[in-house]
Amino acid sequence: MTVRPLPFFSVGKRLDADLHLPDDDGAGAPYPILIPASGFQGLKVIHPQRFARTLGARGYAVLAFDYAGFGDSEGERGRLAPQEWVENLRAAVDRASTVDSVDPDRTGLIGWGLGGGVVVAEAADDRRVRAVAALNGIGDGARSTRTMHDEDSWQHLQRRIRADRGRRAELGRSEITSPWDIVRLDLDSATEGYVNLELYQAPGFGSGVTLESAEMLLRFHPESVAHRISPRPLLVAHGSENRLHYPEEARSLYQHAAEPKELVMLEGCGHTEWMFDDNPTFQSVVDKLDDFFRTAFTTEASRVVHA
Repeated sequence: MTVRPLPFFSVGKRLDADLHLPDDDGAGAPYPILIPASGFQGLKVIHPQRFARTLGARGYAVLAFDYAGFGDSEGERGRLAPQEWVENLRAAVDRASTVDSVDPDRTGLIGWGLGGGVVVAEAADDRRVRAVAALNGIGDGARSTRTMHDEDSWQHLQRRIRADRGRRAELGRSEITSPWDIVRLDLDSATEGYVNLELYQAPGFGSGVTLESAEMLLRFHPESVAHRISPRPLLVAHGSENRLHYPEEARSLYQHAAEPKELVMLEGCGHTEWMFDDNPTFQSVVDKLDDFFRTAFTTEASRVVHA
């Protein structure tokens, strides 16, 4: 695989990104382009590069990037606002469209976790996107966050968010807190184990986030715009035993979307413990993604006029 830096700007901030191209000396160019959107605390060196390795081998170009404030991207550290990530992702589509070896008429998005909501929100208003896949994603930020908490921790988080509004108004900055005060990993032992063993190997993973980020997450409702993706196809895939983002998130997102759409439940699977290149579940998901995007890119219904 050929990898080259492809930084771009979003809302005035320079975002770090790499373009991954198939290792075929350009024989398959112009390539269809897939852009993965990371989840909560996500970094391009984690799942976006995983999708780049596996889908690049199948003839796709993949643009992996860090959101503003993450990795080597410019931006406020600790600010985790999915509404702003939507703008980052739209800028990634802009940048990909300028690459000669890429076919902008075959652009697809893959969202992981919170990024599953981000790709839905971006594609709803960007008709250049031909197909969307949301993996273990969310349909509603408030609902998905509430299910992570017991009553005491939920009320405590609500009080802190309310107090932080006054702090921001007075001091101009939000309090930094542990990301796990917002996302309760301790209530999902399988995901917590994977995070501790695998994700903390990525520099910067697990760093503090602002309480304003929690408020922005609670105000993020991508399922409310999911119907606007149609007539372009939407794939929703979700672990049936996911205890971080419960399967209800996938079912609700699917119900709010219009045709063509597909819901795939990964039986016996949780949120992220199967995210290894050689894991059979992950390999089956890559097979599904490959089939989904190839079909979408050759179906007339997905070839809508640019907006």
